[in-house]
This record gives sequence, C-alpha cells and structure tokens, in this order.
Amino acid sequence: MIRTLALPVLALVAGTVPGYAIDVAKTATVAAPPAKVWQAIGDFCGIGDWHPAVEKCALSEKDGMKVRTLSLKGGGTLVEEQVSRDDKVMSYTYTILSGPLPVSDYKSTLSVAPDGTGSKLSWTGTFNAKGAPDTVATDAISGIYESGLKAIADKAK
Repeated sequence: MIRTLALPVLALVAGTVPGYAIDVAKTATVAAPPAKVWQAIGDFCGIGDWHPAVEKCALSEKDGMKVRTLSLKGGGTLVEEQVSRDDKVMSYTYTILSGPLPVSDYKSTLSVAPDGTGSKLSWTGTFNAKGAPDTVATDAISGIYESGLKAIADKAK
C-alpha cells in the first residue's frame, strides 16, 4: 500500500516545487591594486567600456534605481537594474529585467577585493534556466563572466 501511495504523492510534490536555483561563480586575479580595478569597473554603466560582448550602455533610472540598457554586439538588448552598491567594499549587485539570455530570477554581484599586492575579482550569480536546459543557461552565464573577467584583468593592468 505504501508503494502505490508514494508515487502519486511524489508526483504531486515534484509538480509544485520550483527547480533549484543555479549558482555560477567565477574569479580572476589582477596584478593591480583594488582601487584601480574598482575605478575601471565600478561605474554601473562602465561595462560598456570593458565587456567584449557589450557594444554600448545607456544609463537611466526607474523608481530611484539605476538601470542600464546594454546593446550587445551582434544584436540583442539586456536591461539590468542595480539593486545594491557598496563603494567601500567595492561591489554592486544587479538583476536582469529583460533580455535574450536563457535565465529568469537572475541576481548577480561583481566585486573587487585585495589579494596580496593585487586584486581578486569575483562575479557570482544565481538564476533559474528559462526555455533551455540548465547546462545551456550555466554555460551562457559562465561565458559572460569569464570573458568579462579576462577583459577587466587586461584593462586594469
């Protein structure tokens, strides 16, 4: 009797529980002091100057929050909102409001910390896959982080 009840109960529970969020974290070491690295990346719309996938960034405000509209090389537009910022700690957190990426419920933090005589850059995010398998969403975000961190490291030298 337990066997026949267990399957339908599990099916009901599985159908109502949302999928687990996906976490991606990438880091890079830069041979430059944190203040110099933060100067290169700290401006919320500055991503247009250093990320190789971004053609341009336009800054606006929505309900007192900074919003950036990123025009992507090869087409497409991402709209992101800065939800928190700490210049003393050298980090900011943002969410994606709209865009072509296969993710939903996206929240990400970009930060700089001292690391010996240089800096450690961290770009972390959590999200759910949307319209694609988890691996496709993870690969997309990982690629964005890796190419961005490499570009920051090159720019901040």
